[in-house]
Amino acid sequence: MSWLDHIRWDAQGLVPVIAQEKGSGDVLMFAWMNREALSLTAELGRAVYFSRSRHKLWYKGEESGHVQTVHEIRIDCDQDVVLLTVTQTGHDPGIACHTGRHSCFFQRLENGVWQAVDPVLKDPSTIYK
Repeated sequence: MSWLDHIRWDAQGLVPVIAQEKGSGDVLMFAWMNREALSLTAELGRAVYFSRSRHKLWYKGEESGHVQTVHEIRIDCDQDVVLLTVTQTGHDPGIACHTGRHSCFFQRLENGVWQAVDPVLKDPSTIYK
């Protein structure tokens, strides 16, 4: 049995993935992987996700240059969530979000309203083609 067979894939053959920054412990993003993406991530030591909207593999940083170097891959107790410990490269501080922010989790609920509380580090129009 392969290590990939221990993952509890959903009906679409996907597993949710959380990317956490090694140095700070910040949760950078949430994404999905299929079997091929997880296998490539382990083989290459860089994050490869599955884009549900584009229905294809997505090498993190393929357009932006904001690559995630993977240090560790873990699964939770139910074996249905993957946690990557990563270093976000390509910009200092690292940019993981397509909005040009460090983390995709930049909005905080304040008095019943979502407020953007983290700055844009780089204009997204200069990151993506």
